Amino acid sequence: MNAAVSVENISKTYGKKKVLDQINLSIAEGCIFGFIGPSGAGKTTLVKTIAGMEKPDGGSVSVLNEKMPSLRILQHIGYMAQSDALYLNLTGKENLDFFASLYRLKKAEKKERIGYTAKLVNLTDDLDKKVSAYSGGMKRRLSLAIALIQDPKILILDEPTVGIDPELRLQIWEELFRLKRAGKTIIVTTHVMDEAEKCDLIAMIRNGKIIASGSPDELKDRFGAKNLDEVFLHAGGEKE
Repeated sequence: MNAAVSVENISKTYGKKKVLDQINLSIAEGCIFGFIGPSGAGKTTLVKTIAGMEKPDGGSVSVLNEKMPSLRILQHIGYMAQSDALYLNLTGKENLDFFASLYRLKKAEKKERIGYTAKLVNLTDDLDKKVSAYSGGMKRRLSLAIALIQDPKILILDEPTVGIDPELRLQIWEELFRLKRAGKTIIVTTHVMDEAEKCDLIAMIRNGKIIASGSPDELKDRFGAKNLDEVFLHAGGEKE
């Protein structure tokens, strides 16, 4: 299987703090890959670097066989940030329309994608409301819809289900599974271990380093653990 993402020996420092420390990994096309770790572990910096939004101090990142950052490849990446970046004075529909226009979607395709993404995140009835009137959960759902608007080959989701109710969270994961079956590559960050279990492969990150990687079942077998919480403790050296 071809690699959708290749990360070679990347490091990143902010001031005196090393946020990423010689990260190496390969993410295959058509899989769900999860970055797992606590806040401040380096997950967000890593996915921003993969998306071409951050430049590493050393090493390199390739996406779809092209070195990042690349404006051409950005057209094929859907990115959902941890913090919502929305136009509050516009309606939900106007936000979706604006971001769809950035990808130069044709009128009919734009209409279809807005309808599809709004339905996926259960915002169809709220599209004509200004985003300033949205709840925090609604804003997260709109951010996810925007990440999907151009039907990207690679979807990067930073803590996508924070603030979303359990029923909708299950619906979103069902759609991620469907997108995977359609050949999309999906990268998620999370600190919720039951979501990590849904990933094909995971990399556990602590203090800017990958401390363990593999499928959830492989990691549990390797560390003799009953769950991924125990794996993280074993891999981080906190449990004998």
